[in-house]
Amino acid sequence: MFEVKNMLLRIQLFAGLAERLQTSVLSFSVERSEITADELKIELSNSFPEAASQISVSFVAVNQEYAPGDFLITEGSEIALIPPVSGGDGQARALAQSSDGRFCITDQPLSVDEVTAKVLNPDHGATLSFVGTTREMTGEQRTVHLEYEAYIPMALSQLEAIGKDVDTRWPGTLCAITHRIGKVDIMETSVIIAVSTGHREDCYEASRYAIEKLKQSVPIWKKEIWDDGSEWKGHQKGPWDPTASL
Repeated sequence: MFEVKNMLLRIQLFAGLAERLQTSVLSFSVERSEITADELKIELSNSFPEAASQISVSFVAVNQEYAPGDFLITEGSEIALIPPVSGGDGQARALAQSSDGRFCITDQPLSVDEVTAKVLNPDHGATLSFVGTTREMTGEQRTVHLEYEAYIPMALSQLEAIGKDVDTRWPGTLCAITHRIGKVDIMETSVIIAVSTGHREDCYEASRYAIEKLKQSVPIWKKEIWDDGSEWKGHQKGPWDPTASL
């Protein structure tokens, strides 16, 4: 009689999911030798009904790439469950940095001049720097500070992918992105996106594209801390799909 091999998966959790299940790494056994990403979400929802609503809107990442629903997962893969991401709305110590230094994740205060300097080019006539900061009031809700968390290796690879995508859409464009994690106080900077191009029209378009793509696909989450509580904030514009085209 054929014996089904159990598969033990190690699943990384983040933000509200990690808080709900009270762990950042979940060991989960399935009674098969392979399982699709969608099937894994169903089994996790059945095993952890208290987190089913969060699991249902999350994406599975395998080996630091978003996995389609029919992707087959095997034992030994690096697996993460990615809830909807939130993105950011002197010499920093980098927690992770691309080989060319243009993409960085840090827990230190950010410098607009430092990030912008990475894209300055004598042949480019337009340079823009988008700076996302912590605002105090959202309607009548007062924020005390924000706390950012990231799936660092995948977040860095996604930032680099945005840079490559920008260069494909607007050839010759230079893009640099630095995102801060940890505690970010009111009026402090959480993200800087610097873009330079030959002409201003492309610069405006590339800058807007980069921040929207960051907010859609980079696994970075923010937690709003209030006087009377807190809440993890994620994608809030309808169904979330980090793989969709903008």
